Amino acid sequence: METLQTLLKELVSWATSAGLRLIFCLILLAVGLRLIKWAVRRLHDGKGFSKMEPGLRAFLTSALRITLNALLFLTIAGIMGIPMASFVTVLASCGVAVGLALQGSLGNLAGGVMLLLFHPFRLGDYIETADVSGTVKDISVFYTTLATPDNKTITIPNGNLTNSTITNYSTSTQRRVDLTFGVDYETDMEEMKALLLETARAHPLVLRDPEPFARLSENGDSAMVYSLRVWCGSADYWTVYFDLLEQVKKKLDEKGISIPFPQMDIHTKN
Repeated sequence: METLQTLLKELVSWATSAGLRLIFCLILLAVGLRLIKWAVRRLHDGKGFSKMEPGLRAFLTSALRITLNALLFLTIAGIMGIPMASFVTVLASCGVAVGLALQGSLGNLAGGVMLLLFHPFRLGDYIETADVSGTVKDISVFYTTLATPDNKTITIPNGNLTNSTITNYSTSTQRRVDLTFGVDYETDMEEMKALLLETARAHPLVLRDPEPFARLSENGDSAMVYSLRVWCGSADYWTVYFDLLEQVKKKLDEKGISIPFPQMDIHTKN
């Protein structure tokens, strides 16, 4: 009988203690969630934070929220008497399992963080990577979206971007246009160079500094190849490129200078 009374007293004592801990933990949970929400909002509305890239802001906000929630639940678990070593072991095991299942996504996440921190390109930049190129329309934590000149939308995993060479055509305000023209070997060299420079200097979008450059660059099998290099604003690149191709061809026709077809001399011996 005394053993039963002792057991009942212990149960009542444990229930009272557990109940108080439970009530305290519920209060702590409610207050903690409100504080976390307030802290995240304060971070998001901060002046320095608002100047960051949208993708980086979203990532940092999510990371802060997840970290604070994890600390809150670990604290509550400790108050409730849950063995922390076992709890952490279970969480670590779950983390390893999830990490193995989401290797690609985690790689994209890491790539997104690198892109958002180091800014190899920004929204609106025209970039080229691997076998695709286009204007950057969106940079998220996992993917980057490009719009091609023919209005296709390309979504590239950030992990692929950070592991490949990226050419950014928008970081500089000027670009060089390189053109080559092949003419027959009877063409006067100085006349050809003068024709190219005259055509380049007459174009309103070609910059005067640096000066346009025109020289014989190759004695080919079928033609003498001349290089024309001019500078223009980055936004005018394709306009200058196509204009000069057309205008030089017209000048060559006016001067009677021919562009020879590839040819090969074959000698036969008896």
